[in-house]
Amino acid sequence: MADFHQYGMITTLHGLHEALDRQEYLHALEAKLESYSRHLRISLLLPCLFAELSTPDVLDRIVTEIDATRYLHSVVVALGGAPDEERFHTARRYFGRLAKPDREVRLVWVDGPRIQAVLERIRRRDIGVGVQGKGQSVWIALGYILGREEADVVGLHDCDIVTYDRLLLGRLLEPVANPNNDLEFCKGYYARISPRERAMKGRVTRLFVVPFVDALEGIMRRAGLEDNARFFAYHRSFRYPLAGEFSFTTRLARGINIAYDWGLEVSTLSEVYHRVMPRKVAQVDLAANYEHKHQPLSPGDASAGLHRMVVDIARFFLNHLRSHGYHLTDEIVDMLLHTYYQNALLFIKSYSDDAEINGLAYDRYQEEQAVAHFRSFVWEAWEQSKGPHESTLIPSWNRVIYSVPDIYEQLLEAVEADNA
Repeated sequence: MADFHQYGMITTLHGLHEALDRQEYLHALEAKLESYSRHLRISLLLPCLFAELSTPDVLDRIVTEIDATRYLHSVVVALGGAPDEERFHTARRYFGRLAKPDREVRLVWVDGPRIQAVLERIRRRDIGVGVQGKGQSVWIALGYILGREEADVVGLHDCDIVTYDRLLLGRLLEPVANPNNDLEFCKGYYARISPRERAMKGRVTRLFVVPFVDALEGIMRRAGLEDNARFFAYHRSFRYPLAGEFSFTTRLARGINIAYDWGLEVSTLSEVYHRVMPRKVAQVDLAANYEHKHQPLSPGDASAGLHRMVVDIARFFLNHLRSHGYHLTDEIVDMLLHTYYQNALLFIKSYSDDAEINGLAYDRYQEEQAVAHFRSFVWEAWEQSKGPHESTLIPSWNRVIYSVPDIYEQLLEAVEADNA
């Protein structure tokens, strides 16, 4: 059972329901959401690669659980990796089972010629739309949801969650959908343990993001840079900053930029930080354990796996420092690397003790090797971030409509034509 400790700048919503009867709690939770849905419209955005349809043991469970809910006004699938009509229509038929008289289902065919034409029209106005990937898919699908003006709350989660159930979805949406909470953004968190390996997962969060952000907060505070320290303290408040699950109001969604690289999650938290008061931000415990696909470390391939992920995230934080008045040099970044590395070793000791009492396998050698690789990846990020570079943030939809006033109409026409 979770604790009830409140730590950091945001509200933490714990898994205290674990002390209750699960079915009774689920019934009460969904009854509340059904009540809210009579006064506001809830939309679910699902970024999905066509390849994920080939793992029906995972995706079938997700779709079946979503189908059993009665509070969703619409489901929008951002479909990537489907370069031809045959695959698009296969996905349409697959997700079509979610449609009900009071719930619409739409697929945004990111690779399709109509959506590509919309993206090209935006590019011609000198607005970067990034490259194909989860970030771009989420951004274009979000534009469709906003253009319809038929959603007040949007929830987002991935389609590769092995341990998915309706309770996760309900807890993800309830904090923002609840009109009494006054929350505008809610991030999911959870433990990540492999039952088969009896080991901790989530290496980039545990071994890089948390100790790196923790080190940066300390450095900024000792330097008397309170604004920067507060920014990193905010990020440190999140228990799983790289979780792909969050919910937010459409008012907030209109104003945030979306990263198209692996910095998507941390950049989204940063966008929220600059636009929302901390008391309107929460994180919620979604599950006792969470399983999805694991990425390889890929130390020799900078374009893949955790290697690319760490570089993208580190580059985002380094660029944030530079754009907020902190002068970075090779010597300062070298200091950051040493500080991060020593801090990460302290975290590894804590993880080892935690694993020991919980009967988990823990390979301190492999964890320390991963940290050593991550340290070198940060230097790669620094080399890449030197000088002027195009931002990896796709501008907010509020910004896009200034340059392309009829973009929502164009996007709605494209999606509806694809789904006709």
